[in-house]
Amino acid sequence: MAMPIPNHELDTLGLYCPEPVMMLHSKIRDMVDSEILLVLATDPSTERDIPKFCRFLGHELLAEEKKDEQYHYYIRKVEKA
Repeated sequence: MAMPIPNHELDTLGLYCPEPVMMLHSKIRDMVDSEILLVLATDPSTERDIPKFCRFLGHELLAEEKKDEQYHYYIRKVEKA
């Protein structure tokens, strides 16, 4: 499966909960509707936190993968109606 092409990248490598989700919230707020964000993380809690963030705020988690000790999340921003 080919990964989506991101418009933005958020590097949270080496950071731990709650920082990755706080940074994600700030970054996605500055994005335009339908843009894709790639989040890079090393905190295992992001496996739980980032999907919950997307469900709660209505953004689309397009893909997620683990490469070595890194987690990659592809998120499409969805504007609330």
